[in-house]
Amino acid sequence: MTHARPIKVGLMGFGQIGRQVYDLAARGTDVEIVAIADIGDPAILHYLLCSEMKAASYRLDGNFLHNSRFRTRLLRTDTPAEMPWDMFGVDIVIDATGKFRQRDAMLQHLQAGAPRVLLRTLPSDHIDRLVMPGINSDSIQAADRMISAGSATTTALCLLLHALSGEFDIECGSMTTVHAYTSDQVLQDYAGSDFRRSRSAAENIIPNQHEAGAWLGHVLPALAGKVLTSALNVPIHQGCLLDVNLVFADTAVTADAVNDCMRRHAGDYADIVTVVEDPVVSSDVIGNPHSLVFDACGTIKAGKHTIKALGWYETLGHAARLLDVARLYAALDHTEEAA
Repeated sequence: MTHARPIKVGLMGFGQIGRQVYDLAARGTDVEIVAIADIGDPAILHYLLCSEMKAASYRLDGNFLHNSRFRTRLLRTDTPAEMPWDMFGVDIVIDATGKFRQRDAMLQHLQAGAPRVLLRTLPSDHIDRLVMPGINSDSIQAADRMISAGSATTTALCLLLHALSGEFDIECGSMTTVHAYTSDQVLQDYAGSDFRRSRSAAENIIPNQHEAGAWLGHVLPALAGKVLTSALNVPIHQGCLLDVNLVFADTAVTADAVNDCMRRHAGDYADIVTVVEDPVVSSDVIGNPHSLVFDACGTIKAGKHTIKALGWYETLGHAARLLDVARLYAALDHTEEAA
């Protein structure tokens, strides 16, 4: 997509996904991160960015982060209402904190001057649209203001189901994400709001709930209420595995048929879905920008109707999709302006 000027993005939260969004924007040509809101010290934020991205070209000058394409103002706040987005002329704000999932918090971004706000997580209540590139990109509207790109897990699951449900009748299923530990888990046992999540993330496999099943019907209406979802948080830093068990109406569906379907349709999701034929493990997908790396070696059939499928992903793919959603709305606005 080409635009008359770069897309100006504001970023709240400079954790792992926030840093990945920045790095992808800096390496591209059409997006500029004009402001970042985070409570961290600018020098430490810069240090983490350069350490994680291995990029010595990112320079800090006072409260400004520089790269070869643009400079970014760093502001120390973690409250949407305190961020003066209107001063920076942003086209969209990406809330990468994972904390402000409520409609009221998103409204604060808009009241602070953001034309749109895009969550990197699933929302906790009603918003204007849940957008997943490759699946429902054509559903977006210029009036959308509060948007979510789902989550890395939800996107991977929806892409797998979208491809398979186009050829096969899926009666029901279950999904467990074997997920790297997250920044909101504790490294040592520490009393929190949940019994299991109070245990050390570095020492345990921790069963957890996952909201993907509740939101699946917003993206794939035909599968609403048909797929149960859960999570196992495990002691690794990056790389996640989608373990999906699907019940097909037709007993003739084989593991090879499922693999062939994914191979045929991977090209329909350019740069979003890929199929790997090698026996990979989690560290092999670190740095992979696809939202779903379908594992052809992992597909097996159990009984007459059930097939297990595996797919890998990491947060980089989700960071890339966040920028894709920003591009979708920028292109829509450009079309509206030209009309």
